[in-house]
Amino acid sequence: MIDTYADPGTPDRRGGWRFLWWLVTRQAHRSVTGAVISTVWMGLTALTPYLLSRAIDDGLEPGDGAALAGWTAAVLAIGAFNAGLGVARHRTMTKVRMDANFRTVKLVVEHAARLGAALSRQIGTGEIVTVGVRDVDTISMSLTVVGPGLAAIVTYGVVAALLLPVSVQLTVVILLGVPLTAGLVGPLTVRLQGTETGYRERQSVLTSRIGDLAGGLRVLNGLGGKGLFAEGFRRDSRKLREQGYRVGAVTSWIQALGMGLPSVLLAAVTWLAARLAAQGEISIGQLVSVYGYVAVLVLPVYFFIDCAYELSRAVVAARRVVRFLSLEPAASAPDARDAPDSPAVLHDPESGVRVVPGRLTVLAGARPEQSAAVADRLGRYSSSDVTWGGVRLDDVALPQVRERILVADNEADLFTGTLREAVRARREPDEEAIGRAVRAAAADDIVLGLPGGLDTPLDAQGRNLSGGQRQRVRLVRALLADPEVLLALEPTSALDAHTEATVAARLRVARTGRTTVVTSTSPLVLDHADSVCFLVDGKAAATGTHRELLRTEPGYRSLVARDTEPDEDAGAGDGGTGDGVEAGPVAGVDEEVVL
Repeated sequence: MIDTYADPGTPDRRGGWRFLWWLVTRQAHRSVTGAVISTVWMGLTALTPYLLSRAIDDGLEPGDGAALAGWTAAVLAIGAFNAGLGVARHRTMTKVRMDANFRTVKLVVEHAARLGAALSRQIGTGEIVTVGVRDVDTISMSLTVVGPGLAAIVTYGVVAALLLPVSVQLTVVILLGVPLTAGLVGPLTVRLQGTETGYRERQSVLTSRIGDLAGGLRVLNGLGGKGLFAEGFRRDSRKLREQGYRVGAVTSWIQALGMGLPSVLLAAVTWLAARLAAQGEISIGQLVSVYGYVAVLVLPVYFFIDCAYELSRAVVAARRVVRFLSLEPAASAPDARDAPDSPAVLHDPESGVRVVPGRLTVLAGARPEQSAAVADRLGRYSSSDVTWGGVRLDDVALPQVRERILVADNEADLFTGTLREAVRARREPDEEAIGRAVRAAAADDIVLGLPGGLDTPLDAQGRNLSGGQRQRVRLVRALLADPEVLLALEPTSALDAHTEATVAARLRVARTGRTTVVTSTSPLVLDHADSVCFLVDGKAAATGTHRELLRTEPGYRSLVARDTEPDEDAGAGDGGTGDGVEAGPVAGVDEEVVL
């Protein structure tokens, strides 16, 4: 199977069928081996009725014990050998399935990493989950029909050849009956592709809804909107269930015909063979062999129908994978320009925010999503007219932007691994650098409190840490990256007042001489800023120090103090911050300044 670290190859993205064929050709030797073993295995199964007929005609009927024993031994030997082939066939096709599974997973995961921040902007969460789990499994399962599918065709020809000396009439019935039986399922497989596609699309939407509900359940409870969203989820669930019933109806017909039609063919051929035996045209042994041949043909017919069923589902899944792999990450223009040689001003014309190099700037707005939108534009995660040193940020080579400008989200993912691995990212910082970053983020207690310190394993998303601890770990990671420009979104929103004040003071020292932008409405953070940009409806309404704005901007004072209603004329919004700091007077600011 594919090695964990091996290159999965370049997939054929021209369509679902081409992608499936590419998976087969990537392990051509194993696929051919599985087909050969399956063909021999199924062919020997078809040979058994012939041996039985000879045992009856040459041994049992004339009373020749030696001939009977010889043919019986042949049947036993073929059966034992075929049992071993069955094990080898299953092992080989399992390897084919697992290789396809791992290879497709590697393609999906690597492409998701390549898309980076562009991923969530081009495809929904539910679509990613469905592609990464259900579709990958469906594709890998379909490849197990490669061997049996070819074996079924060969066995069909072998049985026809063995029947021809017995009766031309029976041979014609078999040759016409098997394709007709398999052909009756064809229209159903086409219909299955359509219903399966609709079902997968709706399943992706519902999966996204589940993720949204799980992530915002506490907020929905607080707003009293849980019942409304729950009713919407139930409505979408009913629609998905109805779509699932339609898929199940088609699937049940395919499976029923797959088992029923071969039985009808078996009955018809057995009746015809019995009439020929009664008329003396074939012997008793030949009658038994005919019955055995037709019974054996049930297996190829079943595989024909099962192949059609599996492949019709797999091509739907493969089209979805191909569509995902066809998403393009954000790329630099062919004539991209170089970034400024030295730290330069970042300017966002849409909001009016100017970020001066080497200073700590705080964006304070009543709506955190508007402050985050400004940070996204400054970090080139959304289209804008932002300039960097007078050059449009969109025109600068993207790798240079990502190397020098970092947007640190306070809800960024924490992956499974040790704490050390979680904070160092792709760099290899020394212990001294890690210690400085840990101290700057006031995360000393986290390291000391864990049994293995920095080498303590973290659960996915850091679930074995508290919310405040996770936030400080993310800040440690951002500080260790040491970018020229750090855009930190609400880095202290989940911290208590004492820890927040410590982080704010240490962050300023740790980033001395570097450009740092923080979104926050906490006075404990604002009081350490070189410059505060007061945002109203996403626009810069005023700029100055924290204490200057307290004296001159009523809306800013209302937003930060949170002890009065915001001044509507100042356009400060609803004054909500959600940063986790206790409400009351402006913390960290002298009473006489506030008053």
